[in-house]
Amino acid sequence: MNFVWIMIISCLIITTFLSLYGIATRPNMIKKIVLYSTFSDVINVFIILLGYRRSLNPRVPVLHLHPTSEEIAVFEMTSVDPIVQTLVLTAIVIGLAVMLFLTFLVIQVYRLYGTIDTREIAKKSRLRG
Repeated sequence: MNFVWIMIISCLIITTFLSLYGIATRPNMIKKIVLYSTFSDVINVFIILLGYRRSLNPRVPVLHLHPTSEEIAVFEMTSVDPIVQTLVLTAIVIGLAVMLFLTFLVIQVYRLYGTIDTREIAKKSRLRG
């Protein structure tokens, strides 16, 4: 495996673990949303790398009207997988909807409790209940 690929995958793995650690340990809800966004972006990059075929000259997954059998064989070996790209586009849209929903929830929590710190919210909810 090429050194560049090893570095890319290592950075993605480190970023994944750091964002999960931050989501689990940070009490600020806005920071949790930012880390969730980072986590989803890193996962999308992982998925894109799964669909990428390591060739010197990757091609767009489009064939002309009447390809020969040799062109089809070269196309299969060098083109990027379009299904992965479609799944990532869908994941981006779903991630945006989830992020907007989480932002709305944070706004409502701030209106109700006057803070976005999860420790303070836990204290105030114990006092109310």
